[in-house]
Amino acid sequence: MKKRIILSGGGTGGHIYPAVAVAEALKRRFGDDAELLFVGAEGKMEMEKVPALGYRIVGLPIAGLQRRLDWHNLLVPFKVLKSLRLARRTIRDFGADVVVGFGGYASAPVLWAAQRMGVPTVIQEQNSYAGVTNKILARGARCICTAYEGMERFFPADRIVLTGNPLRGRFSKEGADRTEALKYYGLRDDLPVVLVVGGSLGTRSLNEMMKHWILETGGTAPVQVIWQTGKYYEREMQAFLAAHPAGHVWQGAFIERMDYAYAAADVVVSRSGAGTVSELCLVGKPVIFVPSPNVAEDHQTKNARALESKGAALLVPDAVCREEGMKRAVELLGDPARRAEMSRRIEALARPDAAERIVERIAALLPAEAK
Repeated sequence: MKKRIILSGGGTGGHIYPAVAVAEALKRRFGDDAELLFVGAEGKMEMEKVPALGYRIVGLPIAGLQRRLDWHNLLVPFKVLKSLRLARRTIRDFGADVVVGFGGYASAPVLWAAQRMGVPTVIQEQNSYAGVTNKILARGARCICTAYEGMERFFPADRIVLTGNPLRGRFSKEGADRTEALKYYGLRDDLPVVLVVGGSLGTRSLNEMMKHWILETGGTAPVQVIWQTGKYYEREMQAFLAAHPAGHVWQGAFIERMDYAYAAADVVVSRSGAGTVSELCLVGKPVIFVPSPNVAEDHQTKNARALESKGAALLVPDAVCREEGMKRAVELLGDPARRAEMSRRIEALARPDAAERIVERIAALLPAEAK
């Protein structure tokens, strides 16, 4: 018998790709018996990304409130009502057995509707500080899958299961061969490597940090850098490097082979989104987090502090990373004992089977005839 499961979440890759990772794990477990449907928000990236991966998706006309005064906020209640009606119809027509929400306002209408229709729901919370949607809907959920300990302050304790964050791809400490990775990036094997990564669009703060460091060292420091600038800043940073050549820097808008980047790196400087944190736990790399200050409820700082409190990472505030970020990274390169201890502690937090753990919880809620 078919197992009909709705996966909902969106707006950012942080909500979409965990859902896709769980979809892939459901397919591995149930094969063609798993019938999956994604529900996202119209006009958001999931409406393009999810179909490109071969999955069906329904878009709801839901929208979030703007944090500044904006006339578009007046339309939000009407979009919510329309989205709730469409969510109910989608659940009914699809015949959903379970609905799984991955956070973001896109998941709110379908989770809310499912709970009132008697369809079991599962929530997956990626961050150490729960999002508004998940906090509101947790009371009606059968199971809440978390990536961090101590989430009882947000959710009913008897329904929390510590699963970790589901990731696409296979990251591990063994990973790719380091010699191959260095060759791929055109780097030497006798100098240490710092990986600076700020997401697909890029991060102004980390790019300014690299510019400051190159100007300060004259591009001659005995350190190599893999510098992911992001699409938005690519031309600007290319022009900067053309004017200020740095002999040991690889620069690119994207990193196609993250497994190679992690394999080559001795230290990582990164934002602290949930997916990135989970990847770094799996590869066991010493990391300096520079949390973005421009995210809901400052959850990146809370993610970073959760690891910092365990001695598994360092934290440099965004406001001072321009002067301090690379300085701290170079200092860490010079302390092998501390790097080894940080690697040990961050690796201890890894949960490589997170997607499978979540699938176990979904499977437990399927009707008897569908198991």
